[in-house]
Amino acid sequence: MSSETTKNYRMQGRRGIVLLMTLALLVVLSVVGYTLAGRIAAQRHRDHYIIDYQAARYGCDSAVKYALAVLEDMNRPKLIARPNEPDFSDLFWKSEEEYREYLAEWAAQIQLEGGATDSNLGDINDINDVRNLFEGSDFNEIYGVNDVNGINDFNEIGGVTDLNDVNLVRVRGPYGPPWPFVTEPVEFQIGSATVRIEIEDENAKYPIGWAMLADVETAREAEAGLETFCEWMSVEREQIDSLKEQLEEISEIKPFKLEFKPIKVVERRASPTRSRTRTRRGRRRVAQSRTVRKTIPASVHVTDFAKLFHSGLIDTDSLARPTIESESRKESALKYMGMWASRKVNINTAPRHVLEAAFTFGGDADKIADEIIRARQIKPFDDVEELRKLLFSYSDSIVKCEKYITTASDFFTVRVTAVSGVAKASAVIAVSKEGKKMEKIAVLSG
Repeated sequence: MSSETTKNYRMQGRRGIVLLMTLALLVVLSVVGYTLAGRIAAQRHRDHYIIDYQAARYGCDSAVKYALAVLEDMNRPKLIARPNEPDFSDLFWKSEEEYREYLAEWAAQIQLEGGATDSNLGDINDINDVRNLFEGSDFNEIYGVNDVNGINDFNEIGGVTDLNDVNLVRVRGPYGPPWPFVTEPVEFQIGSATVRIEIEDENAKYPIGWAMLADVETAREAEAGLETFCEWMSVEREQIDSLKEQLEEISEIKPFKLEFKPIKVVERRASPTRSRTRTRRGRRRVAQSRTVRKTIPASVHVTDFAKLFHSGLIDTDSLARPTIESESRKESALKYMGMWASRKVNINTAPRHVLEAAFTFGGDADKIADEIIRARQIKPFDDVEELRKLLFSYSDSIVKCEKYITTASDFFTVRVTAVSGVAKASAVIAVSKEGKKMEKIAVLSG
């Protein structure tokens, strides 16, 4: 082999080495560039999320203050009459097919009666229902609506084009909006955050504390009431037994009662007055202690149970598992459970299974619940005495249940959700309200 040929081979080898080194360098640079770009993108995403979350958190906090201020100024929620309308009481157990068939029958009845009227279509009266929901409240100040009187065409309100379209028919609840809402949910913007406020009637739900009542005389009825509620909601036997064990564990921490009494506390405090004692070195001042007696309001018990019921002691995930789920609704046992230590059920606003659980304490639960559902559609009950007069044949059973029922709700939850970009902030506030007096029970933030 000539020297020239050898030289050519060497040159080609050097070029190959340079090419390999170049390729390796390009690969390294590509990896470094990709990693750096990924980290920069991740950092930007984190920074953007923090900005979005701060906006959502600010919107949520502002909406909470607004909702509580409005709720404090509101009087008692106003119930509506719903004659000739489907009742909300039995929707929870109907499958989607049964639910659609139920609405289709009602839509056909509307057509037979000559079209939609004020009570046929939920969307028609939404604005007026919200306006009149709270007696003595200024609708324009609360909801920021400038002029609702200028709306004459109800089709403009809900975009209704076909009055007989099943998808447009809505079953109204005891206050007008769907159960368990006290008022139509409100949505508005605070900065970049979209905020939604919902107010729910907690007295319309089954008080989970009933299953913990320690009274020997009502223990069997309390257990039967829980069983009735769970069977209606298709809760499995194993899950019912597990729930009972969880509630028993909470009961060992703190027993649940229908009537909570204020807590009287005795404390020893240093007195501002001081006495002098003589010692060998002279006089010195010694602080005196004094006994202070104070009374803590009964609402502190409700707060304690609200915390216990929302702690990890109860498996709420299994209770929140949907029994029926579709585009239009989502049913679960947790949706109908009062988890904020409410103690009474409003017979004007509770669905059938909650009514039956309440009247299990007196007997004839299914018959009384059926009569209540029929009667309250025409006119809500003013008081329990009116119920006794109307259902005089069940008077004894009703008397036994008087401490478990009411006709006016005083326990509500305010749910606030704020969404900004990809971030979401939420808060749930439980409040008790009697007239103008409102007391905040507990707050959960997320």
